[in-house]
Formats: sequence, C-alpha cells, structure tokens
Amino acid sequence: MTLAERKFMKELDNLILTASDSQLKKLQELDLRTQLEGSNFYDIFSKHNKKLARNSNALSIEKKKRK
Repeated sequence: MTLAERKFMKELDNLILTASDSQLKKLQELDLRTQLEGSNFYDIFSKHNKKLARNSNALSIEKKKRK
C-alpha cells in the first residue's frame, strides 16, 4: 500500500468518526452497496469523492462565469 493510499484511508476513517448522523447514514448505504457488490468500500468512495470534487469545481467555475 502506498503512502497516498494510507493517507486517504486515514482521512476517510477520520471522516467517519466525525460524521453527522445524516452523513453516517449515507456512508452506511454506500458500505452496504459495496458489500453486496463485492467491491472495496475505500475504492468506491474514492471514485465517488472524485466525482463530487469535479462537480463542485464545475459549479464554482459556472458561478464565476455568471458574475
């Protein structure tokens, strides 16, 4: 496991430990789906997280264009 992977896992673990009830519910749903699919929770979360980051970047760029 690379240093980047260990760092990501530590950050995700911290996110889980400090999450609100609604965030935990979403994480729990994702975890259940990954178990049913036989996927790795950390892999799926990282892909999902990258999509969210791209979408938020696109939204912030769009807001800047409107100004």
